[in-house]
Amino acid sequence: MLSSFSLGAEAARRHYRSHHHHLPRLPAVPQRALPYPQLPLPFEISGAQYLPLAWADVKGWGDDDHLAAYKTFRASCRSINAQTGISEPKALAGSLAEPCRAAKSLELSDDAKAKTFFEENFSPLRISRLGEPDGFVTGYYEPVLEGSRTQTDVYNVPVYRRPSNLFVRGYKQDSVSLPNKGPVYRKIGRRKLVPYYDRGEIEDGKIAGRGLEIAWLKDPTDLLFAQIQGSARIKFDDGSSVRLNYDAYNGYPYTAVGRILIERGIIPREEMSMQKIREWMTQNPDGAKELRRANRAYIFFREVNLSDKDEAVGAQGIPLTAGRSIAVDKSLHVYGTPFFIEGELPIDSDRAKTPFHRLMIAQDTGSAIIGPARADLFFGAGQEAGRISGRLRHPMHFVMLVPKGLDPSLRAAKLPVPDPRPSEKIAKLFPQTDPGKGTAKPAAAAASADGKTETVATAGPVPLPVPRPAIEPASEPQRPAKKRSHRQQ
Repeated sequence: MLSSFSLGAEAARRHYRSHHHHLPRLPAVPQRALPYPQLPLPFEISGAQYLPLAWADVKGWGDDDHLAAYKTFRASCRSINAQTGISEPKALAGSLAEPCRAAKSLELSDDAKAKTFFEENFSPLRISRLGEPDGFVTGYYEPVLEGSRTQTDVYNVPVYRRPSNLFVRGYKQDSVSLPNKGPVYRKIGRRKLVPYYDRGEIEDGKIAGRGLEIAWLKDPTDLLFAQIQGSARIKFDDGSSVRLNYDAYNGYPYTAVGRILIERGIIPREEMSMQKIREWMTQNPDGAKELRRANRAYIFFREVNLSDKDEAVGAQGIPLTAGRSIAVDKSLHVYGTPFFIEGELPIDSDRAKTPFHRLMIAQDTGSAIIGPARADLFFGAGQEAGRISGRLRHPMHFVMLVPKGLDPSLRAAKLPVPDPRPSEKIAKLFPQTDPGKGTAKPAAAAASADGKTETVATAGPVPLPVPRPAIEPASEPQRPAKKRSHRQQ
């Protein structure tokens, strides 16, 4: 294999020959055979740093409810086992199939056995963004909202399904799953594409009256929070309800309204929560309208067939588990990957530092969840889940559980040991002389195996440069300024 330097040199030679035909053609640089196999990296997550750990070094590992984590992991495995072949290029996607096959027929009811399952099938790997010691978590939940199937004076905020003129390059307009990142267009006619309407335009009625309304809410803040969470339950007066899940967005990046309130000095950073945002918006309806429109992103929903006993469906396509499911950056991670998250969170109250050490499973994603050690923790449905999740913005330790098939330390053990350095042979062929002891002759007689003598070249000492003599600069007599020449030597 040619080095990059060799390739560059060869390219320079070819260019030079093409302009100087009279020069002799240089021989091509022979390819150098590599004595070691080219083992690919087991997996690589962009912008991340890793640290392999022993299970004993994973703080809080022994205190978790491993059986609850195992049941959530098996739920993800149902989706993974149903796949035919590797559905994506990430190495982790294929390697998760092995522990999932083991879990398929393993009905566990004992916490110790569940803990042993994870320890035997996975290796712990501390992960964080490059240059940072910790990861970062927020929380999310499923709002339960009051609504109406028809528009009334009280319920006049529409909840829209995906419009038919919304278009994403590379996807059919009726695709079940559209990306939550990248540009989204409005298709005009058969060919023309323009950016889709932003939140302000949609609130002003740009897509009203097209039969896209799933239901009606009474407060635009309710809709905003449902869009931020990505799902909602809407209960009607007759006792029935509808379940909504994220379906598409309008192509604009999400702007956190909480960050705007912090930057404007309205709510201090340390007091920020979804409850604080809601209180401010209720007290300032005009400011709330302007604040909503600062977030140009807009979410469209679809109805899902779930009973009220089931949790919201995540992006993996299975119902989430409160307290065990997390949303991760799908561009970096694979659904079904276990993450052990450890630190302190304000679970019990706003100021509490509740110890949190829990094995959670990646089953969802979100447009604001970006980075290798970034997670949104799912806390279930309703007001209490909303209160807890709304106050989470905290650094936490992330330990990613990597299937044993991708364990970096195990793969490193397969690398061959380099060949021993042939120092004796080199010493015989090219004897060296210690520069500090005597002088060496240009050639030395060495006895060969057949008793004859042969001349072997030896390296003489490398002379040190002679010290530079110290020469005092000659003093030059000063001349009057008026007699100095204008030319400088």
